[in-house]
Amino acid sequence: MKRATVFAALSAAVPYVAAHGYLAQVSIDGTAYAGNVPNNYQGPSPIRLVSDIGPVKGASNPDLNCGLNAQLAELVVPANPGSAVEFQWSGGDHQKWPHNTGPLMTYLASCGSTTCDKFNGSDAQWFKIDQAGKKPNDDSQWVQQDIMNGDSYTVTLPQDLPPGDYLIRHEIIALHLAVTKGGAEFYPACTQIRVGGSGSGKPSDTVTFPGGYSDNDPGIFDPNVFDAGSSYTFPGPPISNLAAASAGITPPASETATFPPEGATPSAGSGSGSGSGSTASATHVASPSASAGTGSTAGTGAVGAAGTKAQCRLKAPTNSSSSASNVNRPRHYSRIMRRILQLS
Repeated sequence: MKRATVFAALSAAVPYVAAHGYLAQVSIDGTAYAGNVPNNYQGPSPIRLVSDIGPVKGASNPDLNCGLNAQLAELVVPANPGSAVEFQWSGGDHQKWPHNTGPLMTYLASCGSTTCDKFNGSDAQWFKIDQAGKKPNDDSQWVQQDIMNGDSYTVTLPQDLPPGDYLIRHEIIALHLAVTKGGAEFYPACTQIRVGGSGSGKPSDTVTFPGGYSDNDPGIFDPNVFDAGSSYTFPGPPISNLAAASAGITPPASETATFPPEGATPSAGSGSGSGSGSTASATHVASPSASAGTGSTAGTGAVGAAGTKAQCRLKAPTNSSSSASNVNRPRHYSRIMRRILQLS
């Protein structure tokens, strides 16, 4: 009987530990850029590589900035005020995004006087340009359900956004465990862009990450999250005066991005951004930074001169028979298994 109990617990745990994901692709004005599978570098991307498909846990976790052990990305890709930025999320093993409860939020932060491929985001001043929670015509469902169905989410950059390099922090918070304090799962992802045009806006209500959220925030610890008709309070700052011109669910990405060749510089697409003035150009550096966490870099020279591709990749499995699915296994898998086996 006890053995049956163990098997039942195992059956319940297996889908749970596999239910995580990552930002797989970003498209800007129709130009698509692939994101690397976590801990599996394949090619240059503007999306900062993270170490695992699992979530960031805890509002004071330094990884809340750009994701688990996020590394500097190689590309800084062109955009303009009014550019349409499409985010396509994926579950582990290239499945669909696995969660359907919780908000989507999008932030921007200027990389200041440096380029974003060298920018340490730990002190970035983030301002919120968009947030989406429950569906306006059905408060029993979340917009995140559409991401789970395979759709993408598109945000139009603020019309008065000043030129320069920016990180776009697009985040999903999964609240299926948020009935317990500390149960919320954070999935932040950062994309490096270079904005052209001649905007002159100054963002209000900036925050840092960590620092922008608390584990006690009602939108993070929410005992009523599954109650029909309950209201939801977004965590973090209010929408900035530099807000997204529009945002919403869009069909699944129509173009599957591939990685550009080493050393190639991506060109801007047709460009639907409405900003006036100069158009931003892209930056490509030779290889991603070996630094983890905040994305800091030890040298002042180009990232390509600081290290090789072997240095930038996270540690690969020592067993040559290991597969990509093993790489993607969430770190808390073993803890769950130990708990299950204690029942026997």
